[in-house]
Amino acid sequence: MVRPVRVLLFATARTAVGRAELDWPVPGQGISARALADELARAYPRLRPTLRTSRLVRNGRPIDRTSVRIRPGDEFAVHPPYGGG
Repeated sequence: MVRPVRVLLFATARTAVGRAELDWPVPGQGISARALADELARAYPRLRPTLRTSRLVRNGRPIDRTSVRIRPGDEFAVHPPYGGG
């Protein structure tokens, strides 16, 4: 069964997609963070450059390995580098 992951997009990621949030379908056994990022990049080609430099976060915790499984019901966030001061 395919159920959604809540994808949150910030800063330039939000601009590239045109939305701050997506419900993205994933299989019941989940998908690796890398595979999910690749799917998002295929669906939103303008997002690809931003994903290369972004911090990926699952359920509020930074992902340190892209092999981490993202499962239905999880929250997956894309945090591009932020600037300012």
